[in-house]
Amino acid sequence: MGIEYSSVIDAPRDEVFAWHTRPGAFTRLSPPWSPLRLISEADSLKDGRAELALPGGLRWVAAHQPDGYDPPRRFVDSISSDGLASLPARIAVRWRHTHDFEDLGDNRTRVIDRVETPVPGSALRSMFVYRHRQLADDLAAHRLAAEHGLASSTVAVTGSSGLVGSALTAFLRTGGHRVIELVRRTAKDGDERQWNPDDPDPELLTGVDAVIHLAGASIAGRFTDGHRHAIRESRIGPTRRLAELLERTSDRPGVLISASAIGYYGYDRGDEALTEDSTRGDGFLADVVADWEDATEPAELAGARVVRVRTGIVQSPRGGTLKLMRPLFSTGLGGRLGTGRQWLSWIGIDDLVDVYHRALWDTTLSGPVNAVAPQPVRNAEYTKTLAHVVHRPAILPVPSLGPRILLGAQGARELAAASQRVIPQKLSEAGHRFRQPDLDQALRHLLGRAQPSSSG
Repeated sequence: MGIEYSSVIDAPRDEVFAWHTRPGAFTRLSPPWSPLRLISEADSLKDGRAELALPGGLRWVAAHQPDGYDPPRRFVDSISSDGLASLPARIAVRWRHTHDFEDLGDNRTRVIDRVETPVPGSALRSMFVYRHRQLADDLAAHRLAAEHGLASSTVAVTGSSGLVGSALTAFLRTGGHRVIELVRRTAKDGDERQWNPDDPDPELLTGVDAVIHLAGASIAGRFTDGHRHAIRESRIGPTRRLAELLERTSDRPGVLISASAIGYYGYDRGDEALTEDSTRGDGFLADVVADWEDATEPAELAGARVVRVRTGIVQSPRGGTLKLMRPLFSTGLGGRLGTGRQWLSWIGIDDLVDVYHRALWDTTLSGPVNAVAPQPVRNAEYTKTLAHVVHRPAILPVPSLGPRILLGAQGARELAAASQRVIPQKLSEAGHRFRQPDLDQALRHLLGRAQPSSSG
């Protein structure tokens, strides 16, 4: 029982080990399909403890073992307990996880995971395939940034607790950057600052090198007057006031990277290939996005580099459309929407993280940047691919009446039935490498269906 899994990472052993010691590492390695959620991360690989939430209010406590700590060669953790909620897992499961790092020379490291447990290795393999792929890709992204001159920076982030924000802040921290989360509640520690979107503190951005602005009310929902108001008011005013604050800050951040959306292009442009130079489209969301982007202008006029990340349909089982669709498709109840001819411009969550990261260091990027995979697909192809990945049929088309009932006529038109064939022209011209440019490849990685590249 148990498992031993290994792969070779193109990075020096000291660098690979150091990555594991930084805040955010556990989040980056946690499979998005797993029901486990991180409560607290270990503060030391020598003797720290990590706590995870299990379904049903239970807990998993991983305690690092001092006798197995041998940097940069090894660290060990095993299951422990801390309170009644963690006792059932401690009693039911034996678990000792040894992390070994072998120096292969030529800046290459063999990473070996050995787990002693009664859990069958077949049940664990997909987790380690995912972890090793994440590790290799994250290290490669950080190395590319360093080669282009990105040093350790202080980055302020709004919306840090959301789907994109939580992934991005963890990624930045593993790269050695200091992340200051701009939160609306009272700040808990030095890595948080309280942000009032209506009246931000004059010192909010002091000592900050870059600002990443992600905050905004969810677009998903029935398009009532109240919902439309929330979508608009949570974006335009707060963005403008943040940009004006950046303008007034004496040692102002050099770059503002603001979330935007491909809704700029309108809800139906047919088969037109849409680049950053394409004209604005029609509809409520197009109007909102245009005003949202215009709200960053004060920062631009102050001399900051401003990047507006026009994001496509983000793929992650932790949120968004994939979270909603995965259960349906896993039970064989999924299918195309209407005719299935609508264009869907998608992007994997980690590729989106890479776009924000690139915007930090690539000074040639400014203005709108289409954050979409290079291969948009039609809705029918998306549903067919998702069904194939989860090994289920997709034979039940969703009638167009369904989204209208849930979202209203406008919501159905601008969200569910939207058709936008968006191309990442600026990223392609910059030679950007996508981790998963192919939909099948991306879904397999995100849902734990990928094949190992190498293992031992």
